[in-house]
Amino acid sequence: MPVLQPTHHPADEHLLDYAAGAASEGLALLLATHLTLCPECRRKAAAMEQLGGTLIEELPPAAIAADARERCLALLDAPEPAAESRSAVTAVTNPVSAAPLLPRALRDRVGGDIDTLRWSPVLRGVDQALLVEGPGGARTRLMRIRAGHAVPQHTHRGTEFVCVLAGGFSDLSGHFGRGDVAVSDESVDHQPTADADGDCICLAVTEAPVRLTGRFWRLLNPFVRF
Repeated sequence: MPVLQPTHHPADEHLLDYAAGAASEGLALLLATHLTLCPECRRKAAAMEQLGGTLIEELPPAAIAADARERCLALLDAPEPAAESRSAVTAVTNPVSAAPLLPRALRDRVGGDIDTLRWSPVLRGVDQALLVEGPGGARTRLMRIRAGHAVPQHTHRGTEFVCVLAGGFSDLSGHFGRGDVAVSDESVDHQPTADADGDCICLAVTEAPVRLTGRFWRLLNPFVRF
């Protein structure tokens, strides 16, 4: 059976930021994940990196500080930082699969594959495993939407990037499967719904908490941080 290729991709400007090392920590992780699953974007990013390298080679040499060599040697002698610990939340019961579900960049970040994750319930049918929390409510997290469940209708206070890792979901923009990237901002008001035949697991990077907009859910905005 042929492997399906992603059909929803990040914008070239985001790939360029990634190739230049200018993407935020969360977005860089999401783009690295997508590139593992998308040959088309992988070729684009490689071409951008090659172009950047050519431009750097054409720049005139810049003077460096007199103590640059000593500072570099000092960094080599510095002790390695301690490994990060992850907070304990509700344990997951995912079965171990024969092949890794998480691409290498994510496995390195979480310290294993999907079966090692610990999930925390957010709303009915929706769980998360928080990876990075930034200023202003920015978050990078793995999300699990149970089969057939819908995320409450919402819009965004900033930009949200989502990369599907397993299963799929549908919203007003179409259907998103493994490797696809969905980008939403304050102009999008939607209610993503997981496919009925399996849980949808995705990596989500949000610049700020979302704003619930459904007739009932909007009343919970002061109490639900999603």
